Amino acid sequence: MTKSRPGLGKLADHHTMRSQSRPLQTDKLRFIDLFAGIGGFRIAFRAAGFEPVFSSEWDSMAQKTYAANFGTQPAGDIRAIGAKDIPPFELLCAGFPCQPFSLAGVSKKNALGRPHGFDDQKQGNLFFEIMRILNARKPQAFLLENVKNLNSHDGGKTMRVIRDELEKAGYYFKTAVINARVLVPQNRERIYIAGFRKKNASESFRFPLLADKKPVLGQILEARVPEKYTLSDHLWTYLQDYRRKHEEAGHGFGFGLADRKGVTRTLSARYYKDGSEILIPTRRGNPRRLTPRECARLMGFPESFQIPVSDTQAYKQFGNSVVVPVVHAIAIEMKKALDAASGKRKERNAQGQSRVSV
Repeated sequence: MTKSRPGLGKLADHHTMRSQSRPLQTDKLRFIDLFAGIGGFRIAFRAAGFEPVFSSEWDSMAQKTYAANFGTQPAGDIRAIGAKDIPPFELLCAGFPCQPFSLAGVSKKNALGRPHGFDDQKQGNLFFEIMRILNARKPQAFLLENVKNLNSHDGGKTMRVIRDELEKAGYYFKTAVINARVLVPQNRERIYIAGFRKKNASESFRFPLLADKKPVLGQILEARVPEKYTLSDHLWTYLQDYRRKHEEAGHGFGFGLADRKGVTRTLSARYYKDGSEILIPTRRGNPRRLTPRECARLMGFPESFQIPVSDTQAYKQFGNSVVVPVVHAIAIEMKKALDAASGKRKERNAQGQSRVSV
């Protein structure tokens, strides 16, 4: 019997999608996925009844994973793509790069004397690429995702710039910080910004009140795990010494031994380095890292999701992804608001659409 996975619902039935070059066959609302990563937004919005028509992702390894699962490779760097070259769409999704705004990212950049936030020329100003497309194409709606720290970054100035830009572009929007721990066994807080061109759509939209499924880590762990995921004596000794040193200095740095009956810390893109933030106790000997498949489950990806890359790349990709069931729940509420604003009081139920409960 297959073990139940928290938060997955029937999303597993809907991650294989048609090429973005094929013609639409329904009247579903169309969406584009910028900074697409490995397709978390795509799975979630497709399952909610939207139709993907375009994606963009600049990382070649993420493109490989995306192509393996969806049969189409995303376009490359969005900065090189003209707004008019994107197919018609009604909704824009973007989990724009969060490292320039995260607490860890800002601390590291400060320590190295490097710019962060909008001053990070490589990643921090990519929000303005979103604005370029919103201003040029004026879609009905958008959903943006980023780290919780975006709210307080640079004394709140960063968020004020974002709000000002969205208002100038003619959008009404709402924000919410949602912790995924009610759907997956991971303490992961992210800010979501849901915007609409029509005021009545924004007024009718509500972020979902997610029922607590009380997921626990033990539900997603594999029964048999290769020895390679167990920490070496050298690394385990180093992590213990590192933690002891920082505790004596009054700092909170160190590894995190996860509780199988609880939830984990936040999975980050740096997990490939040593796995220290989420270590799984073993009955004998040293703790181990999560496997890539366990990371996929921790982010709410379906069991059928393929992982065609190395462990190192997989850890980076899942650490950078969105939690699929959370985005799916938001997508459902956005579709309700858009349908109500357009006079379609009853939700579409196109052939093949999943009725997913999250």
